[in-house]
Amino acid sequence: MSKRFHVTALAVAAALTSLQAQSAGFQVAEHSASGLGRAFAGEAAIADNAAVLARNPAASTMFKQRALSGGLSIVDPAIDVDSVNRDQKANDIAPPGFVPAGYYIQPINDKLAFGLALFSNYGVTTDYDPSFHAGSSAGETSLITVNFNPSIAYRVNKQLSLGAGVSAIYGSAELNRFLGDLAVFIPGADPSDKSVNMEGDTWGFGWNVGALFELNDNNRFGLSYRSQTDMDFEGDFTDYTGRITGSPNNTVPGDLTVVLPAIAEFSGFHQLNNQWAVHYSVQWTQYSKFEELRATGDQCVPGYDGSAGLCLLKDEKYDDTFRYAIGTTYNINTEWTVRGGYAFDEQAGKPTLSIPDTDRNWFTAGATYNYNANLSFDAGIAYLIADELTFTEDGDTFESSGGAIIASGQVNYSF
Repeated sequence: MSKRFHVTALAVAAALTSLQAQSAGFQVAEHSASGLGRAFAGEAAIADNAAVLARNPAASTMFKQRALSGGLSIVDPAIDVDSVNRDQKANDIAPPGFVPAGYYIQPINDKLAFGLALFSNYGVTTDYDPSFHAGSSAGETSLITVNFNPSIAYRVNKQLSLGAGVSAIYGSAELNRFLGDLAVFIPGADPSDKSVNMEGDTWGFGWNVGALFELNDNNRFGLSYRSQTDMDFEGDFTDYTGRITGSPNNTVPGDLTVVLPAIAEFSGFHQLNNQWAVHYSVQWTQYSKFEELRATGDQCVPGYDGSAGLCLLKDEKYDDTFRYAIGTTYNINTEWTVRGGYAFDEQAGKPTLSIPDTDRNWFTAGATYNYNANLSFDAGIAYLIADELTFTEDGDTFESSGGAIIASGQVNYSF
């Protein structure tokens, strides 16, 4: 690892302990502006632009021309965490984020098509004030992942298409933790002093498959699966207090494997008449595989279970989750199309300070403007409402509330 990543690739592990994603757990759903407008309902089956590659590679057989789509989503969360016992409040713990995406589909012949997708499935940022009393569990975290996903699709017959792809996932992360209440045990220390600083990057590899069944021109179904990806990190761990490595300001080697859960989706699309269509999706995420974050290193303290040196351990209580979405599309004329949708995101894990996870309701709307037969523009907006929750951690009680506004724009070109 380059010396400029002077602290650690273990940052991704720590990042996952403090994400405030706008989908359940730490998942990112913002793959396209057209999809956002319909709450991502029917994404594995609609195929109205090249962004379908993020959900179902088999759908690229529906394109008769080369297709290019690029977009940007802006996520503006408003998440507050109240410390009930200490009468202290952390406002806007998740700063605004930007999620770009790009897609390209190349038909090879009437049977084969090639696709290339660049998007993100995981990652966001949290930023607690350094003076927050639970600084050792909160602090600042940034995680960015980019999925480079080439794929190939084959039309088996008029109705059935199959697709498969491989993923090279780049992850970059940075983390700062502060002493908080632990400062009272260190002479001359301040609660806002750093306790841990981590930073690094890595690559992980996975695969995805999909199927598209076209019942007829107006009705089709999509099914897709994206594999679990293990991110294997080797980096450095910096301990400012000496509690973990035995001496203050000490940097030691560390190793960690982070599991990014598998995802499966079933979608349907039905064109009811020349103007109206309805579509829906059920998405499953295998969060039960996300059981713990364990970073080890020979120079860290022994684990309580007798394992090798333990730099970081966080047990996670996650279950598999479902996301349900339904939407509708209305073609006003040849130039304008409008859409709307609703989705329900199930809570993935037991809420903690690091991930105050809860159920989410999505209310969305969007539109497409067809400039000509080859060029179109999409816009989408979503309002997310997160259920309020109360949870305990390290003997303190916390309350979390809030939601988010997501806006997205996209351009599509076929040639």
